[in-house]
Amino acid sequence: MKIVRRLGATPRERGSASGQTCPDIFELEDGDFAVIGTDVTEELDGKLPPDAGRAEYERIVVVTRETLLRAKRDIPDS
Repeated sequence: MKIVRRLGATPRERGSASGQTCPDIFELEDGDFAVIGTDVTEELDGKLPPDAGRAEYERIVVVTRETLLRAKRDIPDS
């Protein structure tokens, strides 16, 4: 598995003083995406809609609105 590119602005460009502790979105070589975010699995797991599910190896993470909006221009349409 290899990271091909970052989607959107770097953490530093989004205002992180250290540039190391912010959410991030990356495109992988197989076309999937990897997300760095705050783990909120414990808080939201029981609040998922009835038609949503999470495997034991999956986590629910939150990225800031700004992170996702700034990545939007880099997300392919297909």
